[in-house]
Amino acid sequence: MSLSPSRRSGWTIVWAAFTVAVFGWGVGFYGPPVFLHAVVSRHGWPLDLVSTAVTVHYLVGAAAVTQLPRLYDHHGLARMTIVGGFATVVGLAGWSLSAAPWQLFIASFASGLGWALTGAFAINMMVSPWFDRRRPAALSLAYNGASVGGVVFSPLWLVAIEFAGFPTAAIAIGLCMGLVLLVLSKTCFGIVPTADEVDADRRSGTPSAKAADAPEPRRLPGRSLWRNRRFLTYVSGFSLGLFVQVGVIAHLVSLLIPTLGAAGAGFAAGFATACAVAGRTLVGWFMPAAADRRVIAAATYAVQACGCLLFVAAGGAHVGLIAAGIVLFGLGIGNVTSLPPLIAQAEFARADVARVVAYGTAVSQATYAFAPALFGLIRTWTPHPDPAANPDVPLFFVAAALGQALAALCYLAGRPGSQSR
Repeated sequence: MSLSPSRRSGWTIVWAAFTVAVFGWGVGFYGPPVFLHAVVSRHGWPLDLVSTAVTVHYLVGAAAVTQLPRLYDHHGLARMTIVGGFATVVGLAGWSLSAAPWQLFIASFASGLGWALTGAFAINMMVSPWFDRRRPAALSLAYNGASVGGVVFSPLWLVAIEFAGFPTAAIAIGLCMGLVLLVLSKTCFGIVPTADEVDADRRSGTPSAKAADAPEPRRLPGRSLWRNRRFLTYVSGFSLGLFVQVGVIAHLVSLLIPTLGAAGAGFAAGFATACAVAGRTLVGWFMPAAADRRVIAAATYAVQACGCLLFVAAGGAHVGLIAAGIVLFGLGIGNVTSLPPLIAQAEFARADVARVVAYGTAVSQATYAFAPALFGLIRTWTPHPDPAANPDVPLFFVAAALGQALAALCYLAGRPGSQSR
């Protein structure tokens, strides 16, 4: 017998989406690197083979995201969220119980689907119908669940696998996630907000993200979306920024260990995540309704680029500069994922927003799947590829800063004043 959804306030839905984000990122984003280590340790399979399965996980998620607007329209948010929980359970069981490499790749298809249904686009679809003017604050709170997921699940996976073994830990966490998503889907995500329930500020006459007297942007049906300069700069800025961020995060701990030690490097990574929560919250709650969101996104990348240059200036020895670099880089981590849906809300026709966010998320996810490998190659191109011998690795952070600067330029190139509609 199913539970009957009762009326819920928008902020109740935000907290439900926050919970989904905790599990979604904790399992779908921060889990695969741990799975890679666990599978290699258990079976002794080649590292590149298991790494390819991790890449397939992210690519399947990217492909699935492009179909989510249609699936949500046909089957509803609640039902598809339940499917996401089931796919995750199947995927985790496959990752932990695979006895042959081909089974691992089947598992990566299931876990990739689960990641798509609990990742960035899914969170946006859960929250956005309930908010208009307050959407930046609502999304920032919901997306903070992603950072909490990293803080909680990164050590949880390691501890659980050490004490219970990979199969038991994976199946237990998967079943817990599936049960939580089932309850939230039945009690929260089956509700469609009425006009009076969408963003209380709308009833008070407060202007929304689009000015009241501004014309509605024209529709971009079919392939016309991919010929629109504003959309192309949106996707390019989103993808480049996330690509750089994932590449840096994947290698940050190993780059900091020679200077800070293992414990210090782990603390630094956790502190960067805390800064991500702070940065996302500040932007979400204090960004003016009429602000140019592309400028804010570009400024976010500029701050992160400055953080990368501080790592270069630290020379692998100056702890104060390293700490400052962690703060600046960390402040932008959350906004890289929470600002793109807000840009789409402000710039595209209401009927196109879901497609814009879905395609932007899919392209960025397909792109960042290769980021750890490419940044690993950059490390090998330095004169001393061993971090212990050369903890500075300036080329790595210079490349990251240049990538973030290019992402900022992409966003700025799509501003209304730099193109014709």
